[in-house]
Amino acid sequence: MDRLTEMEAFVAVVDQAGFTEAAKKLSLSKSAVSKHVSALEARLGARLLNRTTRRVSQTEIGLAYYDRATAVLTTAQEADEMVSAMQDAPRGALRISVPVSFGISQIAGRGGAFLKAYPEISLNMVLEDRFVELVSEGFDLAIRIGRLEDSSLRARKLAEARGLLVAAPSYLAERGTPERIEDLSDHCLLHYSNMSTGNIWRLRGPSGEERHVRVGGKLTANNGESLSKAAEAGIGIALVPTFILGKALHEGRLVEVLPNALHEPLGIYAVYPEGRFVQPKLRVFIDFLADAFKGIAPDDWAELGS
Repeated sequence: MDRLTEMEAFVAVVDQAGFTEAAKKLSLSKSAVSKHVSALEARLGARLLNRTTRRVSQTEIGLAYYDRATAVLTTAQEADEMVSAMQDAPRGALRISVPVSFGISQIAGRGGAFLKAYPEISLNMVLEDRFVELVSEGFDLAIRIGRLEDSSLRARKLAEARGLLVAAPSYLAERGTPERIEDLSDHCLLHYSNMSTGNIWRLRGPSGEERHVRVGGKLTANNGESLSKAAEAGIGIALVPTFILGKALHEGRLVEVLPNALHEPLGIYAVYPEGRFVQPKLRVFIDFLADAFKGIAPDDWAELGS
């Protein structure tokens, strides 16, 4: 008899706590399920199940065998699904989570080209500045910017951006331009509440050492573009990624302060749930993004923004 069929019958009996329910699950007769399990035990030379008129339970050997058999069946099913998926054309709905500003300035405009190239795929782009739970919230992919904390996800790096400390010329004329990291304590610092480091800016000191600046001022927001606009209005100094700044730097509405204080680039990643293979619709979308952002340097984003 087929080994996988025997394993499947045994696992079903354990999962369903009996031969009758296992037979229903497998669409087989009860006698056929019993025959498969008996053949398995005979081939292994060991009793895997204790059978009584009232219940079925696993023996000690059966408990150990169940774990391995389940893993084998899962691997076999994934292998079948992988082959099937690789032969299919990319199709279906993709639900993606994207930070608001990055989604508006860098993803939305590129979506048309992707949908034209793959007409059987639809995009549901959810714009919000928080780290969603991909699996439990039903997302296929998320764009994450900065340090990756969740090791249970797979990730592909798409590009890098850079954080800039910026302020309006009017603010600096009134409050003075900070020349050292220590000078920031005399200024209003605009805080991005979704920052992975909390209310701490990690800056680089003159000797390359990491310096921490606690941020707390008149304005806290969970969206980087709102902080950029607040800085333009002269409220204070903001730490903003280059892809948000757009024309503000080039038109002089914002100027960079302490340009040597930030040294760690911001990685831009496509993250997706762990798995043994990637569905075609997701694979082509990740490839599309990687190609779209290929060659963009950390300081090029300001040229590409709104």
